[in-house]
Amino acid sequence: MKRLAAGLLGLSFAGLSMAAPTACRYGVYGEIGKSPVAISNPTSNGADAPERYTFVDGRRGDVNGADGLVRCAEGAVSVRQADGNYVVQSRVALRETPTRFKSHGTELAGMLIEPAQAAGKPPLVVFVHGSEKTPGIGGYYPYVFAAEGLAVFAYDKRGTGASGGDYTQNFELLADDAAAALGRARKLADGRYSRAGFFGGSQGGWVAPRAAALAHADYVAVGFGLVMTPLEEDQQQVVLEMKEKGYDDASVAHAREVADAAGEVMASHFTGGYEQLAAAKRRYASEPWLHKVEGEFTGELIAEDESDLRRTGAPRYDNLNILWRYDAVAALRALDIPQLWVLAGEDREAPNAITQQRLIDLKRQGKPIDLYVFPRTDHGMYEFTQDADGTRHVTRITDGYFRLLADWIRQQDRPPYGAGRRLP
Repeated sequence: MKRLAAGLLGLSFAGLSMAAPTACRYGVYGEIGKSPVAISNPTSNGADAPERYTFVDGRRGDVNGADGLVRCAEGAVSVRQADGNYVVQSRVALRETPTRFKSHGTELAGMLIEPAQAAGKPPLVVFVHGSEKTPGIGGYYPYVFAAEGLAVFAYDKRGTGASGGDYTQNFELLADDAAAALGRARKLADGRYSRAGFFGGSQGGWVAPRAAALAHADYVAVGFGLVMTPLEEDQQQVVLEMKEKGYDDASVAHAREVADAAGEVMASHFTGGYEQLAAAKRRYASEPWLHKVEGEFTGELIAEDESDLRRTGAPRYDNLNILWRYDAVAALRALDIPQLWVLAGEDREAPNAITQQRLIDLKRQGKPIDLYVFPRTDHGMYEFTQDADGTRHVTRITDGYFRLLADWIRQQDRPPYGAGRRLP
């Protein structure tokens, strides 16, 4: 899947616990309770890519970037104040314990981050990756959680950062890795935490619930994830694209037929489904929308010649071991622990109308699920501005999102959480 498979630069394990290229250590700066800022690894390609800053209220950007909000020079982090002056922020004391653990014979790199002086025993949360190839160690989520007073275990997904193995998007294997991560975290933090569970973002929403069942976790939280198959994700992206472009219901239904046909080829791992796809392309060959369809993979498959798909489709489009018919509903039915789902109200990459309905249905069946939706946000809980042609420009992570996650994990409820609303 084109967006899920986007690769980003990995960092060495040694560098993650030492200095970033700008000579400012990754970590939390400022005062707890006064919107501290997390300095984390880059999220873009290139050896000279700048580190990122992330405030607990969701403001984000490049350190020493054009917006000038956070600077780093000679090891000192400073933040621009309301009057335009910069004030140096002290690094918050955290206990960071690097470790290594094994899953299915592969050695993975992990890091336990704990408050240096905790009042009582904080909850322990294992951060589960999305589809990114950037390391989990040194990322912004673990440090933002630490800024909220949680104990956090971050690890590099197999095939990324300092972990061994090959990069994959096989949800069951990744869930085994996440369960092993929680096992290691529990041992490292033994006697110093209250409850232990998972947070998974995006693709982590497929992985974390499965891992929670395997590891007998106390809770699981998911941000902008889906309760559907990856095939349904592609289909729903196609439907949303068609609706946003103003096509009528009949055209939307026809485009969905094309997406379903492309999905059959993908789900067969390119061993079948070609006749159905060819028939759909012939049926709608004269439609102006046919070659404007994108989805997660449908647009790429319908643009290809069948002979090319048969020869090289699998290594090009299906080389990540994705379980295309993964039963996300069954994974949630297997859980009786508290779940939090936080969805982006205008998510283009992971349209969530079906997810919302399935979560509501599971809640009606007695599952302990809390469901929040933040309006005017896209995938990643990003607020945005939108041009007349529909192009979106990310501005920040929506305010209240991080605080909601931390409060829920702490078993607290202190609304309002920005514009987020809890669905009944």
